[in-house]
Amino acid sequence: MSEGEKIIATNRKAYFNYEILEKFEAGLCLMGSEVKSLREGKANLSDAYAMIQNDEVFLHNCHISAYANAGPFNHEPLRTRKLLLNRREIEKLTGKTQEKGLALIPIRLYFKRGRAKVELGLGKGKKLYDKRETIKKREQDREARQAMKKRR
Repeated sequence: MSEGEKIIATNRKAYFNYEILEKFEAGLCLMGSEVKSLREGKANLSDAYAMIQNDEVFLHNCHISAYANAGPFNHEPLRTRKLLLNRREIEKLTGKTQEKGLALIPIRLYFKRGRAKVELGLGKGKKLYDKRETIKKREQDREARQAMKKRR
């Protein structure tokens, strides 16, 4: 995280369920009430995914709660949102997702210099035994940290 970034939401299961190979930063096409809701930190990326349709990238299932003060002009919380990427990046992502069977997973949602951004990860789904390895490694690291703490 660099200076000037305010993290809104993170997808904590992304690194557990997927092996992230490459990361991309994309802008979001949002309505005014969505931006205000994001500034309050009311977003959820847990079931979200990105898809490429007609040479455009869209974010699906990203829940941005309705803004309380918007009145009748509020947005739909689960609407599909367009992601803003360069043409070259979209072509690169299209090739990789079609050829190798990789998925586009939103990792985190944040503000960078006042603009809403989403970090996309190009990931390959982990198998059950890979997930077990991840859990095992995490527990070993935790035990090692506790042992070092007791030693001090």
